[in-house]
Amino acid sequence: AMASSSPALRTTLTHAALADALLAAVRARPWHEARDRRRGGLPFTHPPSLDLAVAVLPQRGPPVWANVLFSREHPEGVVAQIDERGGAVSNIAFLSDPMDAAGTSIAWQPGSDWQRLAFRPLHGEGPLRFVAPYPASLIKLMVVVGVASLVASGSTSWHERWTHAGQTRRVADWCEPMITLSSNEATTAMVALLHERGLIHRDTDLETRNGLHALFAQHGLPTLRLANTRADGGWFNSSGAGVGQLQMTAWDTVRLLWRLQDAPAPWLPDGAAPMLPSACRAQLMAWMAAQQLNQVLSTGSLQALPGWVSGIQGFFFNETATTETYASDAGRVE
Repeated sequence: AMASSSPALRTTLTHAALADALLAAVRARPWHEARDRRRGGLPFTHPPSLDLAVAVLPQRGPPVWANVLFSREHPEGVVAQIDERGGAVSNIAFLSDPMDAAGTSIAWQPGSDWQRLAFRPLHGEGPLRFVAPYPASLIKLMVVVGVASLVASGSTSWHERWTHAGQTRRVADWCEPMITLSSNEATTAMVALLHERGLIHRDTDLETRNGLHALFAQHGLPTLRLANTRADGGWFNSSGAGVGQLQMTAWDTVRLLWRLQDAPAPWLPDGAAPMLPSACRAQLMAWMAAQQLNQVLSTGSLQALPGWVSGIQGFFFNETATTETYASDAGRVE
């Protein structure tokens, strides 16, 4: 997912034209010919899935947006239906990415049969279905928004010292490597903070309150989910979270970044309050601007590797996530 800002457009850009351009750009690349390491470098048994959303926020004129989705069930891509206010996608039934009893992410295994898998609904009742891939470390954006909401409410401060796994640092000094270096250790520490300060609450094995979900719902972002994490900070598959519990569709991720800007959100009532105070938003943007991985849409970290392809130029800030099975990126282009 990617949110972009732009100077005044030289030509009139429409939602439909942007969607067509995204479809054409993806279809023109041999991304579906990617090789599967689990099959010894042979092609994937099914086309991979891609959820791509872009919003253009010009200095003058109304915003323009589009969301296109590709999967084994939609290999040529489909365009998400989004109303004129930029609300939630209406023609897609998003499904949760499943795991089996052994904790294996099974939808993407070689030869997996989606007709035999039991998918849980995530959001939407559209006629088309799409399995929402695990966002991997992109979830750190949700975590830092949760921490910032605690700062905004006075439940913590960036300067408070927080101890986790024998290490004591300022909250800000946990958050910075979580975003700039994608530190899993720092993420665990901050998830534990969300629990300790009551933003997320569990009774034994049942999550009974999730204030982060309530915050996202308040801002019209129903597919942003940080569910089933643990009081000790656990957020991996082994903790019962991870795949199928942590979710971020592209369009809602774009609109989350949108809410972190100083731009009005057309899908919300006029005069809707910002998601976070300006000082908190500025801090989050500064950390994202310092993100050091640059391995997906911006590829500066990979220049020394054979076959390097130049990525998108002009990223002002972004957050990157990659695993063996998943890759995600979200950010703003100037």
